Amino acid sequence: MANGFFSVVPVSRRLSRTPAFWSVAVLLVLMLAASGVPSPLYRVYQEEFGFSSGVLTTIFGIYSFALLASLLVVGGLSDHVGRRPVLTAAFVLEAVSMALFLYADGVGWLLTARVVQGLATGALTSTLGASLLDLQRGDRPLGPFINSAAPGLGLSVGAVGAGLLVQLVPSPTDWVFGVLTVVFLLAAVGTVLLPESSPRLPGTLRSLRPQVHVPPAHRRAFLVALPLLVACWALGGLYASLGPSLVADVFGIDNHLVGGLLILALNGTGIAGSLALRTSPPEQALLVGALVFTVGVAGTLVAVFASSVLLLFTAAVVTGFGFGAAFLGAVATITHGVAPGHRAGLLASVFVVGYLAFSVPAIAAGIGAGEFGLTRTTEVYGAAVAVLGLLAVAGLLRARRTVGSLAPAERSEVLTPAQLPG
Repeated sequence: MANGFFSVVPVSRRLSRTPAFWSVAVLLVLMLAASGVPSPLYRVYQEEFGFSSGVLTTIFGIYSFALLASLLVVGGLSDHVGRRPVLTAAFVLEAVSMALFLYADGVGWLLTARVVQGLATGALTSTLGASLLDLQRGDRPLGPFINSAAPGLGLSVGAVGAGLLVQLVPSPTDWVFGVLTVVFLLAAVGTVLLPESSPRLPGTLRSLRPQVHVPPAHRRAFLVALPLLVACWALGGLYASLGPSLVADVFGIDNHLVGGLLILALNGTGIAGSLALRTSPPEQALLVGALVFTVGVAGTLVAVFASSVLLLFTAAVVTGFGFGAAFLGAVATITHGVAPGHRAGLLASVFVVGYLAFSVPAIAAGIGAGEFGLTRTTEVYGAAVAVLGLLAVAGLLRARRTVGSLAPAERSEVLTPAQLPG
């Protein structure tokens, strides 16, 4: 059935390599924007349904657990069945999650919507990211850059857009989720225009066993980058789940747009960090990003201690810049030289670590905020993240001194247009 569906559009009428690359990039940003939309709306739902901060971070965290399950089970599926079938099914599932948000009338609906969205996002994250690596070209390929910049750009667009709607329109959830339902249904149909960019490996059923698979040649780079991946995504989880509450409860600014702008300050400047170091050697970007990120986290701690909202936003900008540079360096270093049939699986492993760090500490912070207060919880959380950042710097310097370059010796493999499957 899948083959029949995709054969509706002749190969000659599908998008060529470059338009397909940029179409996939737009779809990746759009999907990640949808994942950021609920953040400014959590307080709206909290006021409407009357739940605690612990429930709020549970709603936030259950999404990440569903996403993790999806990455573990189907993260590498497109390496075996092709990119387009996975994209089509996942975009339909994403549309279903938007419809669930649209009709939500209680906490149960919100939990269900986030679970479905997490399942869709996990499949889309690895498959769209792998498609970018398949379709990239040139001496300085853009795939790792877009994979690292897209989370910041998407989450920023989603959070700020939703925050604006909360302030400006009477029924923001209807507008946001009604439009996104239609958009993702159109995206599912539009996948027929994409070329199939990956060879199909045997072992489809075996690939569905939950696993984190890092090819042996990439394990050293993966382990060295691990503490920094955890630190960056853990801080991102704190901002996404409790950032608007922090602005309102600790700094006394009860404005949904300002809460969205704090998320923008972190995630949006991540794009600038990725851009600034895009032409640098990946390991240099990793090291510079780790140092800047750690300085920014220290600034966040000072801002909370001094109750300075200006310093909070300044620290978020610095931290975001470091996040973007570090994540770019991590993705480029880890995926350097990865064979086409292992791209989705390796990217899935990177994002398993990221989203695990994104969710579990944030849930703990939500529980801690109820017990010890949001200010004290943020201070302890930030200190732990800063320590992880320093450990990452020390580990990277030690690895470079003892083994030299972390990346595999071989160059990244990129399919030529003639090698692209039908």
